[in-house]
Parts: sequence; C-alpha cells; structure tokens
Amino acid sequence: MKIDLFDFYLPEELIAQTPLPDREASRLMVLDKRTGETKHETFRAILSYLREGDCLVLNDTRVLPARLYGEKEDTGAKIEVLLLKQVEGDRWETLVKPAKRVKEGTKIIFGDGRLTAICRETLEHGGRMLEFFYDGIFYEVLESLGEMPLPPYIKEQLDDRERYQTVYARERGSAAAPTAGLHFTEKLLEDIRQKGVHIAFITLHVGLGTFRPVNVENIEEHDMHAEFYQMTEGTARLLNEVKERGGRIIAVGTTSTRTLETIASRHNGTFVAESGWTDIFIYPGYEFKAIDGMVTNFHLPKSTLIMLVSALAGRENVLRAYEEAVKERYRFFSFGDAMLII
Repeated sequence: MKIDLFDFYLPEELIAQTPLPDREASRLMVLDKRTGETKHETFRAILSYLREGDCLVLNDTRVLPARLYGEKEDTGAKIEVLLLKQVEGDRWETLVKPAKRVKEGTKIIFGDGRLTAICRETLEHGGRMLEFFYDGIFYEVLESLGEMPLPPYIKEQLDDRERYQTVYARERGSAAAPTAGLHFTEKLLEDIRQKGVHIAFITLHVGLGTFRPVNVENIEEHDMHAEFYQMTEGTARLLNEVKERGGRIIAVGTTSTRTLETIASRHNGTFVAESGWTDIFIYPGYEFKAIDGMVTNFHLPKSTLIMLVSALAGRENVLRAYEEAVKERYRFFSFGDAMLII
C-alpha cells in the first residue's frame, strides 16, 4: 500500500495556530463509516449522537512541559531537548537538536545549572539517552524550566499551558497531547453521563510515534515507536459489560483507539487490566476488535493517523470528507476542529 494513497491538499492557513476560547465551540464533522455521508455540527452536538449504554473512552495522560533549552558545558552551544519517555530513574529517552553536537559524555546545562544532563547513549531514530541531575523533585524543576512541546506546525506561543491539556488529564508522561480530547469540558462530560453514557479512562503516553513522519513508500514497511499504555480493572470490566449489553465503544482519539485495539487483539476481543508497550500500526485492511466509533481531529497528509482513520471509515470516504473539510474551511490538527466517525 503506497504512501501517496493518503495524500491530500491542505492550504497552510487552515492549520489552527491557537485554540478557541471555548473548547466546545469547535466544529464537528460527523462521518458515517458505512455510507461516507457527512453532517456539519458544533462539537457540543456530539451529545445527540451518543446513546444510553454507549461508552466513551478517554486517554487521561498529562503532557509534560517536555521541551528544554540548554547549552553544552564545554562550548556554550545551544541545545534543544525533547523528553520522550522515562526509561529508568533519571534516565530519559529524548530527541535533541542539533543531534550531531550531542555525543556520549556530552554535558548539557539548563537554567543556570538547576538541571544538568549527561548523554549516556546514542539511540536509533537520532534519539539520545540522557541522565538528569538536580536538587529537589524532578517534575517541579521541569515545571519551572520546561515548555509545552507544541507540534512544529504551530508557530504561535501558547498563553495558557492548560489549554494544551485535556480537562481530565492526570497521569503525567506524554510528549504531546491526545488532542481529540481537548474539545471536552467538565460540563459536557457531565451532560454525557446524565444521558446514561458511560465514561471510561485509559492511559497512553504519547511518544516519538507522534513526531515521526512515514518515510517509506510502502506503508507496511513503517515501524511504529512503542508507547506505554495502561488499563485498570474497573475500565476493563466496564468495557466488557458495555459490549455484552450491545452498547457501542467510542474511542476519543487515535491514542485511545490504539490502546483498546492492542488489548482486545491480545485477548480475543475482550478487555483485561494490563499495562505495557504497544507499537500497533493500524491501516486499511485492519479488522477492528474493540471500537465501534471514534472522535478524532483532522490529521496530517500521509501520516499514520490518517491511515488509522481510513482503516475505520474507508480511505475513499475519509479523503472525500477531508476534501469537504478543506472546502468548508475546517481548522486542522492539534488546535483544530473534530470529526466523529460512527
């Protein structure tokens, strides 16, 4: 399957640079995965598409202020570091720029020495294993020195850090937000519960896979980077009950989808409490075992995310819907509008 099958025209001005003041005010395109038909709504209208007995599954990961700016101890050269995942203790897998300046043994100073790091290993994909040294609590130091790791296509500064977090974010560990969840408010979630729709939480810490483009012509040759996920006993029990009673499981975001499909694939379509690492790559031809629908944002051309969406709703349906979204001036990517596939 060729990468060019997932290309589409996207004017740069449709890439949302800032979030809307009101999370619920985003637009919502509703895509029927069977017919390809679309409807245009505001996000709050999602309430009318959910039924009593359905279950909405949210990723409760919390984004770290994971971008750090420092300098090499010996030369003073500027170095940018993006934390990807904690490996053990104070050792983190990271991306560094410029990578050629950071070799094993390189020492980097951040914030006048409040935080230092030594490169312990060169990793594949251009990553570096850094060990950090500091006084006090690492996450408190990070909160004061780090910046939110906004994607490279967002050029504007973010005034309020919490706007790049979901209102239900609680498990620290992501290098990027699960952006489909940014549209929900506490009020909307409460209204969804009042309708008799269950709400369940899983955790997937978004890592390198989010930042890596697909650089192969045949997408089957693309390797996904492993990301940590977790499902509790309570969530597994609830999801199994929903399925048994004929309710629909609606995943909020590609991260929730990948977690649910990873677990269901390993356990014959049922859910169990477990944690681990997933590198599942979902593209057309994949047979879904967990979800019945999905809430998602509008994704980059040729990305693994548009491939996942195409697997659920059909490539031609998705590309037609994206063409319509461009024509109707929908806002794209992290701070953009949403799609409900059902």
